[in-house]
Amino acid sequence: MERKWWKESVVYQIYPRSFMDSNGDGIGDLPGIISKLDYLHELGVNVVWLSPVFKSPNDDNGYDISDYQDIMDEFGTLNDWEDLLEGLHSRNMKLMMDLVVNHSSDEHKWFIESRSSKDDSYRDYYIWRPGKDGKEPNNWTSVFSGPAWQYDQETDEYYLHLFSKKQPDLNWANPAVRKEIHDMMIWWLDKGIDGFRMDVINLISKAEGLPSTPGGKRYDWGGDFFMNGPHVHEYLQEMNREVLSKYDMMTVGECPGASVEDATKYANNGGTELNMIFTFEHMDLDSGPGGKWDVQPLKLDDLKECMTKWQKGLEGKGWNSLYLNNHDQPRMVSRFGNDTSYRVESAKMLGTFLHMMQGTPYIYQGEEIGMTNVKLDLDDYKDIEILNMYREKVIEGQEDQAKVMESIYMKGRDNARTPMQWDDSQNAGFTTGTPWLKVNPNHAEINVKQALEDSNSIFYYYQKLIKLRKEHDIIVYGAYDLVLKENEQIYAYTRTLDHETLLVLCNFTEEAAPFEWPRHLNGEAGQLLITNYADQGCDTISSNTLKPYEARVYLSK
Repeated sequence: MERKWWKESVVYQIYPRSFMDSNGDGIGDLPGIISKLDYLHELGVNVVWLSPVFKSPNDDNGYDISDYQDIMDEFGTLNDWEDLLEGLHSRNMKLMMDLVVNHSSDEHKWFIESRSSKDDSYRDYYIWRPGKDGKEPNNWTSVFSGPAWQYDQETDEYYLHLFSKKQPDLNWANPAVRKEIHDMMIWWLDKGIDGFRMDVINLISKAEGLPSTPGGKRYDWGGDFFMNGPHVHEYLQEMNREVLSKYDMMTVGECPGASVEDATKYANNGGTELNMIFTFEHMDLDSGPGGKWDVQPLKLDDLKECMTKWQKGLEGKGWNSLYLNNHDQPRMVSRFGNDTSYRVESAKMLGTFLHMMQGTPYIYQGEEIGMTNVKLDLDDYKDIEILNMYREKVIEGQEDQAKVMESIYMKGRDNARTPMQWDDSQNAGFTTGTPWLKVNPNHAEINVKQALEDSNSIFYYYQKLIKLRKEHDIIVYGAYDLVLKENEQIYAYTRTLDHETLLVLCNFTEEAAPFEWPRHLNGEAGQLLITNYADQGCDTISSNTLKPYEARVYLSK
């Protein structure tokens, strides 16, 4: 297998608005991030992925960009950004920027021109259609609820917005749009960035003719209408030829609804498109027939089947990205672990489970100290998706308010966006002002200061996971195989490379979990590389019972 620096890296995602505020306005900023670079360096991560910091009216927290080549005033200046890049590079860390080009803000100069006249030269930069029988051009609905079309009185036509109405979709069928985007990417790469995370990049090609979905059905992330469209690979291969292939860089595409087969095209070993993609399949395993907000208990068998399908499906063909939470997903320890009596143990177990697989691991800010979900009053939530869903289900749909709020507590995106918990002081040391989003009340117990003072903390465990990855090629390049498939409590797998075998055992329950050693290991587990129970003595490392949420990793030769 070809060695690549991005395969051997560990990425840390920063959501700038919530990371660190330097000036007391309650909003995280670039100087705040710069002040914490030594912290990230101590953790040991190689790459920092910065969620959008571009000029934006902030309808969707920066994912609605009004100027791709300038910095949002709240975050600082382009000079601050250059200081951040220098600070990272001087510490041998790399910077990956967000690329949000399925849509722009409706306040971008392109769209202002586009909506001014049907004859304007920028008209075809966006997707405009006349209505049908006084209604929208088709029956697509926005990811954020409601129709995916917005009527514009100025020119008596509708424009497409798969997200907020302030996020009009760009028309990638127009070569001039693609050229503008390529030029903008080159501008950032020439400034010295090391890669792009590409927001919903598999939505850039829509179905020919923009047909309605059958039976009046609302949008479906598994459908073919605006996802993995007919020209998406053509557009990405062009981007690769014109831009990506000319730099030693890292790319990851956010691709909701992509299958393993899709991923072998997007993230192929030939390097004609992207390095890897973010799949969402494992993020939907606790969703019922009603979608994201229809929360169901996770079944371990489903997780085993899903993760194994991706591990084996991309083996020798592409590369996996590994994540369990991010800015759009709830906190993993609250979702897949136990955020009360076994918070530390289950957070370490989940980290082990993920970091020992084949692929590039992504750590979301606060994950390394075990930050949890939060329960806020409805008025305290800021996320457009939460507020639109509540209006649609409770105010307009008359659904049970308590049940809807429970779904928000479990799956709402603001769970991930509460400010980073640096210490036990007021506002968790995030700001001297009023935070833009309330701080989780548990910051008095869960914070960086506490973690750095405790040698058995989640932080130091993650530090060790990252260090092991750098020391053992098998963790990066070894082949994956599921073992103990029938065990209902334990997720176990091996990694093999040359004459070495890695055995990973993870108890996903709060009960003790007995198991039988995999036969091909002949009862010989090997050297214990890491375990999340600090009191694990030499007499118990070969025990065939895992404690609640226990994780063990063995290396044998």
